[in-house]
Amino acid sequence: MAVAFTKEESFETASETLLPDRPVSPHPNLVTEAGLKALELQFQQARQAYEAASTIEDVNEKRRQTAGPVRDLRYLSARLRTAQVMPETASTDIVAFGSTVTFSRDDGRVQTYRIVGEDEADPKTGSISYVSPVARLLMGKSVGDVVENGGQELEVMAIA
Repeated sequence: MAVAFTKEESFETASETLLPDRPVSPHPNLVTEAGLKALELQFQQARQAYEAASTIEDVNEKRRQTAGPVRDLRYLSARLRTAQVMPETASTDIVAFGSTVTFSRDDGRVQTYRIVGEDEADPKTGSISYVSPVARLLMGKSVGDVVENGGQELEVMAIA
């Protein structure tokens, strides 16, 4: 039998099973209590996906199906290992990690966001990362303070 007819893993199959690692932020991994629980849940879900994919008999398909969960398990393990749970902010006098801040923009928009850890941030649902440009500008500010963001002024209206 000629070598041309033997089944060997192709470059495409190899690239599907060797996914690049998810980037890990260089910033401290600050999380809220809810953020830690969400990371733990994601870890369990990735573990379950890996275990389910591990039962596949076809070797190439098993590699393809376990690649994502393996990558996620590496990432989530690192994030859980470095997580620093921040205590609930007791003060509503200044914007801090865990604060919910309402601010107005020059164009009249009023926005409210909770400042949380990077993995739990989701602007669509009202949370932003503490390392985001807007959060960095607002942290340490009080009601009435004005900061500039890209030529636009933001005024802190409320802190909860």
